[in-house]
Amino acid sequence: MPVPLQATETTLQSAPRKGPAARTRALMVATASDMMRRGISPSVSEVAEAAGVSRSTAYRYFPTLADMLRAVVAEALGPILSWDDHEAKGDARLGSLYSKTFPRLAEHEATFRAAIRQSLEPNAEAPGDKTLGRGHRRALLARAINDSGLSRAQSAQLVHALSLTFGIEAMIVLKDICGLDDREAEDVALWAARALLAAARRDAGLESA
Repeated sequence: MPVPLQATETTLQSAPRKGPAARTRALMVATASDMMRRGISPSVSEVAEAAGVSRSTAYRYFPTLADMLRAVVAEALGPILSWDDHEAKGDARLGSLYSKTFPRLAEHEATFRAAIRQSLEPNAEAPGDKTLGRGHRRALLARAINDSGLSRAQSAQLVHALSLTFGIEAMIVLKDICGLDDREAEDVALWAARALLAAARRDAGLESA
């Protein structure tokens, strides 16, 4: 799951942690997710109506459609957002991240697909917003390669390349175009990720060809 990290973190940090406000927000997120899985591309006001929440309250939690989609995606991602396997080293860190992420993507696949679809649709609530429904992809991948020995520039380039193998978009390509099942898609994505890491290290003179 890829938006500017700061935008997503702001949404998560501003979410009420408990009490009526937290329950109302959770109801909004659950209602939006359910509508999206059913093929509906709802606005914030439409989710508010379906959830029985006033529009003014709904917009306090989600001022824009982008904010609502980020919350839906963050809820579906769940524990992936805090991943950091301190025991794994080298390409085993990629294996740890991918093995935690891809089953979660499969479990909530309908939600992620719906978020992508809605993020691509023109909407008056989010004119020109290119961050709809994205996640912490770059931050997670950077965390997964933080012991690779690469320079900052080399690490950034590798994260960009790894982004092609990670997240719901990669799963869609591998399943819809290549005809793979969930496990096969995870295996191929991880194989590609490890190959990219090895290539980056070779280019940096850290591994022999």
